[in-house]
Order: sequence, then C-alpha cells, then structure tokens
Amino acid sequence: MNQKQWNKKDLLGLEDLSREEIELILDNAQSFKEISQREVKKVPALRGKTIALLFFEPSTRTRASFELAAKRLSADTISLSSSTSSILKGESLLDSVKNIEAMSVDLVIIRDASAGLPWQVASRIAAGVINAGDGCHEHPTQALLDLFTIREKKGKIEGLKVSIVGDIAHSRVARSNIYGLKKLGAEITVCGPSTLIPLKIEKMGVKVAYDIDEAIREADVLNVLRIQKERYSIDSQIPSLREYRRLNYASRSNKSWAGIGF
Repeated sequence: MNQKQWNKKDLLGLEDLSREEIELILDNAQSFKEISQREVKKVPALRGKTIALLFFEPSTRTRASFELAAKRLSADTISLSSSTSSILKGESLLDSVKNIEAMSVDLVIIRDASAGLPWQVASRIAAGVINAGDGCHEHPTQALLDLFTIREKKGKIEGLKVSIVGDIAHSRVARSNIYGLKKLGAEITVCGPSTLIPLKIEKMGVKVAYDIDEAIREADVLNVLRIQKERYSIDSQIPSLREYRRLNYASRSNKSWAGIGF
C-alpha cells in the first residue's frame, strides 16, 4: 500500500497530480471496491460530511456515480442544476457556491461547460472541490476510473501501449487520461481524423496515428471515445456520424481515416 498521504484540498485535474498521488487514489479505490459487492453497501467513512453536487451541464452516469458513492460512504448530499438554481434569476455561479458553502458544506463537486471554472471556485471557497468535468479541459475522476480498470485488468500500467481513438480534440477525458497514463509510464497513441486531433498534441508526449488499423495493432489497451457533438458543429469537422462510424470500424478492410481525405 502506498504510504504517501493526501494533502490537497481539491481534486481538479490529473495534470496537477504526481505519480505517487495518482497511485494513492488508485490504491484507496481498490480497498473501497469491496463495499459495492457487500449485501449492505454502506460504510461510515464520510458520516457527518455534507457534499454539494453542482451539475450545470447535462450528466447521467457521472452525477449518479458521485451521488451513489457519497451515500455509500454515509455522506449527506444536496444537488443543484442550472435549471433549478437561482442562476436563472440572475445570481452568479460563484454567488450560488458561496451561499451553499455558508450551509457548512464540506465538499463541492462541480461540472460545467466552462473550462477552468472548478479552479476559480476552489480558489474562493474553503470547502474542497472536485472537478466532474470542465468544458473540453479535464475530467479527472473518469480518467482515474480508466486507470483503475487498466491496472486491474492488466496488472500494471508501466510500459503498456495505450491507443486513445476518436474525438481527441473535444474530449476532456482524453486529456486527463494522457496526463495520468504518462505519469504512470504508459506509451500513448492518439488516433482519429486530422480535424479531431489537436494541433501540436505531440508536445504532450504522445504519438499520432490516422490509420485505425495501426492504432489497434500496436495497442495493449484501446480507449474508444464518443463524438462530443454537444460541444461543436459536427458538419464542420467530419462529413457525418454515419461516415465516421463506417471508417471507425473499417479496420477489417484495411481502410483508414484518410480514406475520406482527412
């Protein structure tokens, strides 16, 4: 078991974490996984703590996962969305967070379409802040789950070749995974149409491929991303979802993304 102690107030992104801190989280997650397999799925680890779930961007799985985790750890929760908060009446998001903090909330989990918002909130309140996804920037908890799954299935991350395939440009999960995988010693390839690959992404220490056959052939692990169609106009970057899907599964016929001119 990793003996390093967690000494941060917030969990905002994997770019900010060291290898040791990431491994500490994964080790603790392993010990808590057993809770979900019990007949009584509850422990008192967070008894007496109050957690605010502020989801100002649509979410089903992430929001439900956080709420379920909080309840299984015996925390009390309050939940807000933009459609049910005072933001509709003109109150700023920071004002809303300050009002919630005044209710002696211990932790704020925030998801928003604006990149960097969790950092702004964390710098202005005493409560801890967890980033549940900020725009196209980071989604650290999803990446931690991916890292946990890879380590559990493969027994390690160091030295693995991981291909991340799909909409890299608009995926906050891809960015967090790249930060985490690199720090744990994996080799990373990103693959997709050129319009969905960020410029100069090689500076993050990854390889770029446009041939999906190549990305699959060289990988120990394949991480397939969905199209982030809610964050941009699809028509301006790929011909259609149908064409994208056809090429995404074209490896059997040895076709690549370049087959439609990307």
